[in-house]
Amino acid sequence: MPDTQPSDDTPETAAQRRARRAQFLRELMEARALRDRVQPRRARAARMRQQMRMRTFRW
Repeated sequence: MPDTQPSDDTPETAAQRRARRAQFLRELMEARALRDRVQPRRARAARMRQQMRMRTFRW
């Protein structure tokens, strides 16, 4: 994977930061999907916990 870190003398632009964040989020979703396929029981339990958290959350 290429090194995408900006050098010390040039500040990172907002567009570069957004692109880096989008790439990270894509990889994170891919990793979660893989984990869900490999461990369906744990994935189901995690979904249930998340649903319970959302039900008990107060706006």
